Amino acid sequence: MTDLKKQDFYEHVNGEWLKTAVIPADKPATGGFQDLVEDIDQLLMKDFQEMIQGDRAIPEGRMKDAVNFYQLANDYETRDQLADQPIQDLLIRIIEVNSFEELNAQAADWIKEGLPLPFHFFVMADMKNAQENALYLNPTSLILPDKTYYEEGHEQAEGMLQVFFDMTVELLQKFGRTRPEAETIAEQALAFDKGLAPYVMSAEESADYTKAYNPRSIKEVAGYTTHFDFNALITQLLPVEVEQVIVTEPAYFEAFDQFVSEDHLPLLKSWMYVQTILTYTSYLSDELRQIGGTYRRYLSGIDEAMPAEKAAYYLTLGEFGQVVGLYYGKTYFGKEAKQDVQRMVQRMIDVYKDRLGTKEWLSPDTRAKAIVKLNNIGVHVGYPDKIPAVYDSFITKTVEEGGTLVSNVRFFSRLAREARFNKVKQPVDREEWSMAACTVNAYYSGMMNVIVFPAAILQAPFYSIEQSSSANYGGIGAVIAHEISHAFDNNGAKFDEFGNLNNWWTEEDLAHFDQLAEAMIAEFDGLEIAGGKVNGKLTVSENIADAGGLSCALEAAKKETDVSLDDFFTNWAKIWRTKAKEQYQQLLLAVDVHGPAKLRANIQLQNLEYFHTEYNIQPGDAMYRQPEDRVEIW
Repeated sequence: MTDLKKQDFYEHVNGEWLKTAVIPADKPATGGFQDLVEDIDQLLMKDFQEMIQGDRAIPEGRMKDAVNFYQLANDYETRDQLADQPIQDLLIRIIEVNSFEELNAQAADWIKEGLPLPFHFFVMADMKNAQENALYLNPTSLILPDKTYYEEGHEQAEGMLQVFFDMTVELLQKFGRTRPEAETIAEQALAFDKGLAPYVMSAEESADYTKAYNPRSIKEVAGYTTHFDFNALITQLLPVEVEQVIVTEPAYFEAFDQFVSEDHLPLLKSWMYVQTILTYTSYLSDELRQIGGTYRRYLSGIDEAMPAEKAAYYLTLGEFGQVVGLYYGKTYFGKEAKQDVQRMVQRMIDVYKDRLGTKEWLSPDTRAKAIVKLNNIGVHVGYPDKIPAVYDSFITKTVEEGGTLVSNVRFFSRLAREARFNKVKQPVDREEWSMAACTVNAYYSGMMNVIVFPAAILQAPFYSIEQSSSANYGGIGAVIAHEISHAFDNNGAKFDEFGNLNNWWTEEDLAHFDQLAEAMIAEFDGLEIAGGKVNGKLTVSENIADAGGLSCALEAAKKETDVSLDDFFTNWAKIWRTKAKEQYQQLLLAVDVHGPAKLRANIQLQNLEYFHTEYNIQPGDAMYRQPEDRVEIW
């Protein structure tokens, strides 16, 4: 009889679940992460309804405005009556532009309003001076998921473009355009989009995000185009003078006037018109909401639009995410759990320090600097102590006060953009979270050197005081160590303890690390799944973090008196259980820096000697990997 755990450990742990799991009609996948998301969504939607009905007290602070916003978002009767009217003024502005001179004169206000342009200014930490915020310049996004889809003969591109075209034509007719007009606008928008594709980076190229650090003088940036006055635009957007802009993709802007020219102005206007509509359909009538999501659903293989009430809830999260997250964290995340997870994080950092001492290929100098970086990692668990100050201005105008859903969204979005621009040259706040506490996820920020574990992920199957310590280490312990490992993956390793892009490695150590990274690329590259193949270069940083996270969590689990390696490995495989539409899996293979869940579970286990001995995995078993082929970095 075949021992399944020796042939496919992921299937051994999750096989029965996979047989019965049902993918919700409004989702592309279901599984450990997604089930938690659904539970939290239902819980918070219930709380919102109880607050509206007066059955639950609304806590002090901005939650009252979040509840008011949710009521506006959920008032589909009013939304249906208003239909497309709330954004007609924006569309008229685009129609009335007859020259680049006219467009340029309004550009700063358009950026604050959030109207689409073929470039994007934003503010975040300066990669080489991470204590201060800097101005960045970025290309716009493409319509297809990645530039590789624009290559001749791509199997899925034609179908995607047809769905986008049909959706756009239908929407434009709802906005009062005749079918011939709608088809022309859609064709022009797609033509403009296609013209950008040769000049942007692919997902694989941008996976090394340190390539985005290309400081340029204001004079150089101004020289990119004769059609936009970038110099004047920067002055109008910022409260202080800056000497440089960090350009994320110089090749795009060096070619800028090739696709932003007088001849292309009609195409650009059509592109802006379509993108503006698509930006707002989710806030308009329910019919427009459902039509506007057609293309996105097609990309992921989703069968139905999200139910109306849940869509309203997600719009509320979009504006008040940190507010709702703080409420969730304070209400549902206990102090006992917070303290336990904080202790676990410190244990994982200590394990990491010990393991650094066992890496003979590391020189004493590099090892010492790695430990300094570990000692300086900021740790955030549960929920932040405070939310960003901009929320103090997020005061929802109710219907009685003359507000609509769209008017509030436009107001809040403008406030948020202006607040962000006002942070340029200001100190970076290491205490500010970029993820709401009700998000089922975690992250490491190289430019802040902080790890963040929101309350939402700190529950079963990842973590529970009811689970064995080994199960917890196989779940949240591995997640914690995964995020720590990002400080030492192929991207994070380039940042020092202060978050600065700064090489702290010896030349020999860095060369050896690059060899190990290449081995990790080779281990995953070309693996077949869901009718596609894994891109080892695209996923290398996450695979390095998975490997480090799993091996360090295992080390910690072994130190506990109640250690059970079976519990550890079983929960590791359990947290990755996923059932997804093939279309969605293929999309992720093309654009996601994370590998497919099943491979994340199985391949990393094959790298561990303890996994082989625990289950007596032998040559000939599918889960067996020869010792010399096992990849171990941290």
